[in-house]
Amino acid sequence: MAVTELPTTTTTTRTNQIKKISILPLIFIIFYEVSGGPFGSEDAVQAAGPLLTLLGFIVFPFIWSIPEALITAEMGTMFPENSGYVVWVSSALGPYWGFQQGWMKWLSGVIDNALYPVLFLDYLKSAIPAVGSGLPRVLATWGLTIILTLLNYRGLTIVGFVAVFLGIFSLIPFIVMGFISIPKLEPSRWVEVDIHDVDWNLYLNTLFWSLNYWDSISTLVGEVENPKKTLPKGLFYALILVVLGYVFPLLIGTGAVPVDRAVWSDGYFSDIAKIIGGVWLRWWLQAAAAVSNMGMFVAEMSSDSFQLLGMAERGMLPAFFTKRSRYGTPIVGILFSASGVILLSWLSFEEIVAAENFLYCFGMILEFIAFILLKIKKPNAARPFKVPGGKVGAIVMCIPPTILIGFVLAFSTIKVMVISLIAMVIGLVMQPCLKFVERKKWIKFSVSPELPDLDNGETTQTLVQ
Repeated sequence: MAVTELPTTTTTTRTNQIKKISILPLIFIIFYEVSGGPFGSEDAVQAAGPLLTLLGFIVFPFIWSIPEALITAEMGTMFPENSGYVVWVSSALGPYWGFQQGWMKWLSGVIDNALYPVLFLDYLKSAIPAVGSGLPRVLATWGLTIILTLLNYRGLTIVGFVAVFLGIFSLIPFIVMGFISIPKLEPSRWVEVDIHDVDWNLYLNTLFWSLNYWDSISTLVGEVENPKKTLPKGLFYALILVVLGYVFPLLIGTGAVPVDRAVWSDGYFSDIAKIIGGVWLRWWLQAAAAVSNMGMFVAEMSSDSFQLLGMAERGMLPAFFTKRSRYGTPIVGILFSASGVILLSWLSFEEIVAAENFLYCFGMILEFIAFILLKIKKPNAARPFKVPGGKVGAIVMCIPPTILIGFVLAFSTIKVMVISLIAMVIGLVMQPCLKFVERKKWIKFSVSPELPDLDNGETTQTLVQ
């Protein structure tokens, strides 16, 4: 017999009183979950040169970002709760695969978050060389993680408005740099290409990392004000902001300075700023890079921690994951996510991006399957936002990003593939273990009374069938 204890009315009432996220903070939270500006995109120029990089950031959104954003808008408004993509997969394929989706996407999110302290220090090391390696770098990484984790603890509303401020601050120096660079622009540099000298693995992984994670906002939908209208609008405006946030700086960087692909790596935009405007602009851009990485960190951690809370509200994780602070934030989820970041902080930029992308790809395959199956199984279910085209349109829309996933996986290194597959196997074993623990009543599991029954022929209120 399953344990299906319900949360108390007091907790429910307090949760309902928490201030929700409005449209402007939502746009910038999505912006930071996906991008945060052009920082980290430099590796694409190193891998493929100016032309392919610019084409990649213009074409890739049509192949990947727009389909993912459309799926998120439909599924997020169909299931406006914090478990996000976990409940999409659970509704279509059952709770076992919903749990696997949650495990892979949470782990890829934590891996992704481990990247931002690395990027932060990569931009800072040119000014403070001591943080470039060794013990000072480790201590700086841990200290930054702790400070930003405390910001997440203070509340999602604060995170939202911090994201707005940081987003504006991190984009302004590129606008200034654009005006200063006008006399120095040489459009012929934009079409430089050597198709025989392309690192396809680095190129595809950088593009994929730079323009994915549109579905991350789905794990915060339960905290959004009027999500059925606000979520689609937020995704649309964030998409425009993200694409411009990449293409404009890359046009400046590759057009105003002779392109030496060897020097295009993490932090090189700050060197371009110095060449174009001087030391003052370099310092400004380094500060922008720093706050951008802070914004990406807090946005990603919010998504990861609320996902764990949402899974617990569906009975997929122990009830202690539903515990909120007085600010409405998931205490246990934040602690788990922060611990994962610290444990993974020793990896390099390239290894983090590759491992994260590998796990993320498998999670996206489950999302595509769930999206199509729900179109077939529940064609008349309430969808406040509906992607046009019906079943056939859903299948056609998912074909290009699925092919892209195949390329990303094919170019993965053996090391990344082995580590990622081990992580996936852990998830396959973890779910039956939690099921056993619940059956034995060793740990309390509960289901929120406010969540609707998924009604898909599978029990989704508990891991125990």
